[in-house]
Amino acid sequence: MPAVFNEITSEQQLESLFKLSHEKPVVLFKHSDTCSISASVFQGVSNAEAEINMVVVQRARNISNLIADRTGIRHQSPQAIVIVHSKPVYSASHFDISSEDIENALKIK
Repeated sequence: MPAVFNEITSEQQLESLFKLSHEKPVVLFKHSDTCSISASVFQGVSNAEAEINMVVVQRARNISNLIADRTGIRHQSPQAIVIVHSKPVYSASHFDISSEDIENALKIK
């Protein structure tokens, strides 16, 4: 089953995801509509059997900045972060992102 993408556009959505991370791991994916690397990585991430919460940085830079503030992980795009109990347990950017690594991080409790 391919990934299901949910676009994050509000601080309330992001806050809900951090709360949800106390029940199950949550994937955050920062994506750029204008970057060829991001487009390529998006295709790979699409293969993950996961729910992917995507921030399109051109439309929600404030959300991207909040993620950096909350996780302590410097902003990059593309970037994938998996959070558990509001803490990052996986982080990768650019071509270091893989659907397999995301799926493995989702198994962390």
